[in-house]
Amino acid sequence: MSMSATMNAGIAGLAANATRLATISDNIANSGTNGYRRVQTSFHSMVLGEAAGSRGTYTAGGVRTTTMRVIDQGGQIASTSNSTDLAINGRGFLPVTSLQGARQAQGDMPFMLATTGSFRFDADGYLRDTADMVLLGVPANADGSIPPFSPNSIDGLQPVRMTETQHAPLATSQINLQLNLPASATLPDADPVNNDLSVEYVDNTGLRRNLDVTFAPNITPPEHSNSWTLEIRAPGDDVPIAEYELTFGNGSDDGGLLVSVVEAGGSPAYDPATGAVLLDLDGQEIAFGLGQLLDPAGMTQHSTAFNPYQIEHNGFAKSDLLGVKVTEDGLVQAIYDQGQVRTLYRVPLVDVPNPNGLQSLNDQVYRITTESGNFLMWTPGEGPTGTILGNALEQSATDIAEELTGLIQTQRAYSSNAKVIQTVDEMLQETTNLKR
Repeated sequence: MSMSATMNAGIAGLAANATRLATISDNIANSGTNGYRRVQTSFHSMVLGEAAGSRGTYTAGGVRTTTMRVIDQGGQIASTSNSTDLAINGRGFLPVTSLQGARQAQGDMPFMLATTGSFRFDADGYLRDTADMVLLGVPANADGSIPPFSPNSIDGLQPVRMTETQHAPLATSQINLQLNLPASATLPDADPVNNDLSVEYVDNTGLRRNLDVTFAPNITPPEHSNSWTLEIRAPGDDVPIAEYELTFGNGSDDGGLLVSVVEAGGSPAYDPATGAVLLDLDGQEIAFGLGQLLDPAGMTQHSTAFNPYQIEHNGFAKSDLLGVKVTEDGLVQAIYDQGQVRTLYRVPLVDVPNPNGLQSLNDQVYRITTESGNFLMWTPGEGPTGTILGNALEQSATDIAEELTGLIQTQRAYSSNAKVIQTVDEMLQETTNLKR
């Protein structure tokens, strides 16, 4: 038996346990780091002198270690008060880049992955975290739709950036009315009482304006007329912009449903296909929806109550930004004080075959390597990826109790290896003493 080999094995044991102590120390130090993935140390035996013909002798080989960051095992999800704090419920990574890379997005932009992040908009409008990692996304079209993106290329990604805190006005092009007129008002002995509405719209200059809409019952004794005269006026005008006669059915199949719309004079024609009339308000065309014929969800005549239960238009005045949210399927949406929700980007989730093969960088971000395999980007919630959670952060994956238990084991193992070296030293001393 070789004394030197025994001592070397003890030294290897000290080095191996020192490595394990270093990883435990790192894990405990990052127990409060959001998104931190723990590092584990594995021990591997080293075997020497076991070739053929070496039976009866043994040489201590010692031990070696390998370390691995367990990236595929995350921490618990905690809720926060910031809508752009993001975590992932399931598999996948958030695409990010450095702030410097975002500012030179037209050139080579470093592509990195994160598991969570407390993102906020900076003075330049970039959505970044405190480590200057900027979130990447696919920019939306002007109508809010998301164009298709390549799953294995970052060419379609851009830094998520908000530069407009005000939304330009949008002129109204569509008004929809959904209401019920009282059937009792068209009885032959009913008192002639009009039902009036003020309908808002936004003109081409972004100003809020109104239309006066009047429903006058047609009373034709001795019959139940089931008809109304509809007039649409600008406020203060005696001459209506448009005038129509509305007739409702009274049969078993069409009772209370709109059966005909007849325009009066030169009023714009009613389109049965869309259920609307096209008004021209000083050059601004608005499709004024009355509802399709025989549509129970459109205009009706039932009972004794006048009930305008839905009046809506698609225009809005200039509005100020209230906040930004990220939906489960990755849509970055701006919310304005006029009630509009504008889609700006879609943040995809990135998946790799071997997450533990990613290269770990500072600030809990990772880089694609040959060991991780090529990446694929998915719409959150599709494919193998999970969903994105706003108002949430992933906590550290460190289990303090487990790490402290490992710390005790490491300390005992380190002491034992030191004892081996001490014993070998004493035995060598005894060998030296033989000559005395």
